[in-house]
Amino acid sequence: MHMILPLLQAGAAYTKDYSSAWAMMGAGIGAGVAVIGAGIGIGRVGGQVADGMARQPERAGQIQTAGLIFAALVEGAALFAIVISFLIVNKF
Repeated sequence: MHMILPLLQAGAAYTKDYSSAWAMMGAGIGAGVAVIGAGIGIGRVGGQVADGMARQPERAGQIQTAGLIFAALVEGAALFAIVISFLIVNKF
């Protein structure tokens, strides 16, 4: 219990620097999660495209085109999240 008191005292000294530090940490975590999510999404799209082309080789062109479009949509969402993270950092 005696260890909580210094934490509460530090939390009471709320300043602009304190809030900007939390915002920057949140923006960094958000950008990292966006990149990890995009990597997982593009990996799944690529795996499913390869599986689909292996199962139906006569439709390989259509499957590949659809896979590229889906990968571009996933990447666009990730870039949007990273831009939002950078805007949060630049606000503080």
